Amino acid sequence: MKEKLIDFFITTLDFLPPELVVMIISAMPILELRGGLPVAYGVYDFSFVKSYLLSVFGNVLPIIPLLLLFLPISNWLMRFRWYERMYTWLYERTMKKSSNVEKFGAIGLILFTAVPLPTTGAYSACLAAAFFAIRFWYAFLSIVVGVLIAGIVIGALSFSVLNV
Repeated sequence: MKEKLIDFFITTLDFLPPELVVMIISAMPILELRGGLPVAYGVYDFSFVKSYLLSVFGNVLPIIPLLLLFLPISNWLMRFRWYERMYTWLYERTMKKSSNVEKFGAIGLILFTAVPLPTTGAYSACLAAAFFAIRFWYAFLSIVVGVLIAGIVIGALSFSVLNV
């Protein structure tokens, strides 16, 4: 599914500069930095540093709005049954994946964001921070550090795979 999404964005956004395409892919849920960095390095042939910086920047863009707006918007939308069901599903799914966040707080958010596994990343970490009521600046800095670490891990994997 990720490959199809990436192909969709590359072909649909081909009128944009490649740097912007990488940032958009990196800012998208599901894809995030794990999709943007390999595209930057493998498809557009950017240097490792340029690929890393564009992907990290794109992945960090949605963090502030998510941390500030998720709970207020969710509280407002809870009056609709369809949203309440979706919120409950999202809450339970996030709680299953975020035992380290519960145990270690902001440090757990770093680990949760940094480990490149499916359904972990900046978006899920923002939801976990909201669910566990982690203060904004702790959550923001922890998630950014996690994104930086994830970028190094994904970058190293991309570099080693694509340069074999």
